[in-house]
Amino acid sequence: MNTNSSNIMALAPNTSNKRETVCIFGTGDFGRALGHKMIQSGYPVVYGSRSTQMSNLIPKDAEVLSHAEAAQKAAIIIVAIQRQHYNFLTPLAEILHGKVVVDISNNLKLNQYPESNAEYLAQLLPGAKVVKAFNTVSAWALQSGTLDASRQVFVCGDYMEAKQMVMNIVRALGLTPLDQGSLLAAQEIENYPLQLFPMWKFPIFLSFGLAAFFFFYCLALDVIYTYIYENNNFSFFIAITIPNRVCPVMALILLALVYLPGVLAAIIQLYRGTKYRRFPDWLDKWMLCRKQLGLIALAFASLHVLFTLVSPLRSFVRWRTSKGIISQALNNKTEPLDNANAWLSDSYLALGILGFFLFVLLGITSLPSVSNNVNWREFRFVQSKLGYLTLILCTAHTLVYGGKWFLSPSAYKWYLPNIYMLSLVVPCTVLVVKFVLVFPCVDKPLTQIRQGWERTPKYSE
Repeated sequence: MNTNSSNIMALAPNTSNKRETVCIFGTGDFGRALGHKMIQSGYPVVYGSRSTQMSNLIPKDAEVLSHAEAAQKAAIIIVAIQRQHYNFLTPLAEILHGKVVVDISNNLKLNQYPESNAEYLAQLLPGAKVVKAFNTVSAWALQSGTLDASRQVFVCGDYMEAKQMVMNIVRALGLTPLDQGSLLAAQEIENYPLQLFPMWKFPIFLSFGLAAFFFFYCLALDVIYTYIYENNNFSFFIAITIPNRVCPVMALILLALVYLPGVLAAIIQLYRGTKYRRFPDWLDKWMLCRKQLGLIALAFASLHVLFTLVSPLRSFVRWRTSKGIISQALNNKTEPLDNANAWLSDSYLALGILGFFLFVLLGITSLPSVSNNVNWREFRFVQSKLGYLTLILCTAHTLVYGGKWFLSPSAYKWYLPNIYMLSLVVPCTVLVVKFVLVFPCVDKPLTQIRQGWERTPKYSE
């Protein structure tokens, strides 16, 4: 009982003591928002300013003093100004000696200076304990209660005690501190807010490249070919028809590309007979962006659903339907129901609905708010077992819809296969290889390798 109590006390932050006074240099948006949030958390706040007159912008419970007086009164000084204005700190070097100075600044571009702003600040104040923090949090996030923004605050510094004091403030504000190590990590931390979707670059470029290729591929076969050889102007296909062919193809291929690296990793581990060797860099990067590939695939699938739902409203579809009705009326002949085509139509629609439902389920479980509330086994079941089931259903949906063109000579315009045939290459390859990997004769050694067994151990007893 005593052991458990001591563990609980060790894990809990020391909130019973009186909060230390915090000085903030800078009365901009972030400085005011941070001061207001700290006052709400029980910290006495004093602002250091060139003008000691109170302003309506300053939180009412805060005190405003000169820079030197504010620095003397506090143990922690937060510098909420830009790097180009750090020169005013030089005369305060003696006052700030031994105190914790927190740098929260950011730059306008990546690696704007040779050293990080925090390291530059440490050079100006060699006796101060400089800590980098709060630069990844916005003033808006502090004002909104951090409910609609990331709660993570990256912290780095060369003094463990100083970092701990700053991390206690971070926790008191309802945020989550992440210790990134020494002050050498400050450059990387300052680059975080300047990176535009770093994990999305490869998936987005790949998606745009593939989408452009398939768009012009369909344009050549469905518009240009029919205009040259059949003298039909189907240029309006560019608005709905071609996008509604590209979107499902992209969704299926990108979904297959989500599971292809896992299959390749299994083959590499079986070939090497060990899991203690790194995968190639390209495979590592590919595996890290699988979530983004899946979400982009879901976006294409959603567009396909919307395009399909509006298809009956198109003039071309209404004209083709009315033409068929008039043709039957003029010929005084009603075409009988083709049960085979009815089965095919209902089958590919049912497969598409089920596949899209599971697709949406995969996307929902990828959200941090959802994935954080399921355990590893549940997450793996949804993303792996249901993920492959989704791939099977979507592949079957495409195969049932486009399979009729495989043996049709008219489908090979300019000797090129239909777009739906191309879309089946990657997913079918993934499913076939995965089917082989689940055989007991293959799955058993793969499981042993992933549990630590090696075919040729590097170190033998």
